[in-house]
Amino acid sequence: MPGSADDPLAGPAAAIAAVADRKPLAGRTVLVTGAAAGVGRGITLALGAAGASVVVTARRKEAGAAVADEITAAGGIADVAVCDVTSPDEVAAALAAAVERFGRLDAVVHNATSRRSSEPVDLEHAPVDLWNEHAAVGSVATYTLARAAYPYLKATAGSYLVLTSPAGMQGSANLSFYAAAKGGQRGFVKSLAREWGPDGIRVNGLAPLAVTPALENAMRLDPTMERRITDLIPMRWIGDTETDIGPCAVFLCSAASRYVTGQTLVVSGGRMTAL
Repeated sequence: MPGSADDPLAGPAAAIAAVADRKPLAGRTVLVTGAAAGVGRGITLALGAAGASVVVTARRKEAGAAVADEITAAGGIADVAVCDVTSPDEVAAALAAAVERFGRLDAVVHNATSRRSSEPVDLEHAPVDLWNEHAAVGSVATYTLARAAYPYLKATAGSYLVLTSPAGMQGSANLSFYAAAKGGQRGFVKSLAREWGPDGIRVNGLAPLAVTPALENAMRLDPTMERRITDLIPMRWIGDTETDIGPCAVFLCSAASRYVTGQTLVVSGGRMTAL
């Protein structure tokens, strides 16, 4: 993986640290859903390193607290909010708590996804409850969170960032429910960017390809998987959630992207060059 001591690509990690040292998100508050693990954790740590006051949301308080502790141990600012994104009441409470704690809300990163997102199933045998779960977390929660966050983001001319997936652009065999939810998010981002643009709110998507605990487990079970994936990536390695995906989220939450809205940034080492 890039960034190791013997890796020739370790240099970019130093460059990322230098950018973080400038604290582009200092004085800003960012709430992240699904922040306890995987891509959400990596993005949350990057936001904290960039100076943001980060509200780490997770279904279990102890899981979110572990990530918040990582941020504060590194000298950053973080708080925890318990939030099941399928509950409108919990979503509203988490947003209100963020503003009460830090006085403002400048960005919301919706990363939460179904715990069954990597569960392959052919359509003939796919249970309707799996469809409902993807719809609840991927589609309905994207709307619920946006609607509840709107007045706060309007007050700060803020940013709403949705974590989508290349699966929502090119499709994915045996993951049609997941792909449908992610494709729907991309359309939602485009439409909401048009609607919220006059209010100064930017709405964007981020589609990452990175090593997560779920992918690591899959690669342990299938020793050929890593090579099959990297062979499709022009840069020939799989991204890191904190050092490769995180800085892109920082950019889309910062003033550096003030003229970017309605876009989906694909961070995949060139895997999706056909878009």
